[in-house]
Amino acid sequence: MDYLYQQISYLKGLAEGMELETLSKEGRVLVQILDTMDEMVKAIDDLYDAHSDLEEYVTFVDEDLADIEDEIFGIEDDYDGFELEDEFFAFEDCDCCDDEELEDEEDSE
Repeated sequence: MDYLYQQISYLKGLAEGMELETLSKEGRVLVQILDTMDEMVKAIDDLYDAHSDLEEYVTFVDEDLADIEDEIFGIEDDYDGFELEDEFFAFEDCDCCDDEELEDEEDSE
């Protein structure tokens, strides 16, 4: 953001060095454009600060939610490297289909 502030300051300095007459149409337009650009840089800086604050807040909420999930579900997984355990694929107690079908599928593999 400092770069934008420096650029605006430089442009304002150039405009003052040119001794623009604020009574002329062109001078008023250029001065207004520079003032508008200065306001835009300030607004962008405010948005950047708000975004940083929001990002930090979301990080804290995410960490708190992960703690709550661990308490409720008792699962301590890092979802970045999500791996399924073999117990999720145990079909021995499956009541939804015949055990013979499962054994046939396992033998064919």
